[in-house]
Amino acid sequence: MTIPSSTNPDGSVKNAMPSYFYLPQLDVSVAFPQATPASTFPPSASDYFQLDDLLTVEEHAIRRKVRECMEKEIAPIMTEYWEKAKFPFHVIPKLGALHIAGGTIKGYGCPGLSITGSAIAAAEVARVDASCSTFVLVHSSLAMLTIALCGSEAQKQKYLPSLAQFQTVACWALTEPDYGSDASALKTTATKVEGGWILEGQKRWIGNSTFADVLVVFARNAATNQINGFIIRKDAPGLTVTKIENKIGLRIVQNGDIVMRKVFVPDEDRIEGVNSFQDTNKVLAVSRIMVAWQPIGISMGIYDMCHRYLRERKQFGAPLAAFQISQQKLVQMLGNIQAMILVGWRLCKLYDSGKMTPGHASLGKSWITLRARETAALGRELLGGNGILADFLVAKAFCDLEPIYTYEGTYDINTLITGREVTGFASFKPVAQRSRL
Repeated sequence: MTIPSSTNPDGSVKNAMPSYFYLPQLDVSVAFPQATPASTFPPSASDYFQLDDLLTVEEHAIRRKVRECMEKEIAPIMTEYWEKAKFPFHVIPKLGALHIAGGTIKGYGCPGLSITGSAIAAAEVARVDASCSTFVLVHSSLAMLTIALCGSEAQKQKYLPSLAQFQTVACWALTEPDYGSDASALKTTATKVEGGWILEGQKRWIGNSTFADVLVVFARNAATNQINGFIIRKDAPGLTVTKIENKIGLRIVQNGDIVMRKVFVPDEDRIEGVNSFQDTNKVLAVSRIMVAWQPIGISMGIYDMCHRYLRERKQFGAPLAAFQISQQKLVQMLGNIQAMILVGWRLCKLYDSGKMTPGHASLGKSWITLRARETAALGRELLGGNGILADFLVAKAFCDLEPIYTYEGTYDINTLITGREVTGFASFKPVAQRSRL
């Protein structure tokens, strides 16, 4: 509503609003001093057992480079974009300049990092913002890795160089509306036709899909009934992607529903190395290491925020850090993080030596996410009322951990993968149903 006003001959304003309608504009940070918000990210304080001693010179450099970028470029904007559930496209070139996309992939413009270096990079991104970490993980550790492990030489040459620079963005489409944990039962079909394939079906919860240039899609071969992999370009006729709204976590990540109606994929974009769900599992086993390091990074950020907050915020005439219960909770968080780091580090070493099994990766991912949830809950308690404000990181991280606890295998499904490995019995289907198979 506009209040009309005009100027009298003497220069005074007539028809102006009475003075009592005007409220002074307060600088909230001055009027309500609390503590430094996460837009100015706290210094690292969570490496209590000195993980740095375990890293190579190159891995140190990766950690430092990613940390500096995230604190400078992402921390000041993350809350705004998280609140709006929008993606900050202007930061993609900055993430590309880090040269971490592609992780352990060698050649084709990829960095060829050690698995530990790639994991450290994932943690450092997640320490500041979990959504950015998921964006990178989907693009790099799922889509790019599938092309690198299972694609043809021509596909690697065609797609990986631009993906490594973030000149193009990829997504990875496995999950369907009716098949999440039971992903191997997917119903999307691929039918062979002259010169290519026709894909029909739906995918759900696909991160990056609303703007991805390249979609790595899994479908059931109509002739063999096996799972095959395909690369689809975003402008393919018959392809529709709709953003999933109203998420409470990873709000910056653009998850989409994909509908494919007679989408044609030329033969050269069939991923020849994906001929069963076991081939898909080769990618998932590696990506679960990265997913395990995401909650490690998130927990590090939560601890760093709480550590600074408790020293700045005063109650009863003393900093919160001086109270016994605050110290107990802070140290419990710190202990969780040290244990999580050591499990994550050991996963990397098992992978390097060729000894890592799917059960190892699943136990690491499930246990670490469980401890991260506990760490976030403790941080929420320590920040009191400010613990529900995204401005102070913990509330945002608390919500962001929930989808990470679920994706790449829920806590329960990953537990069953490890359980199958240590007992020799698969327990994924109810006993009555198994007896009929």
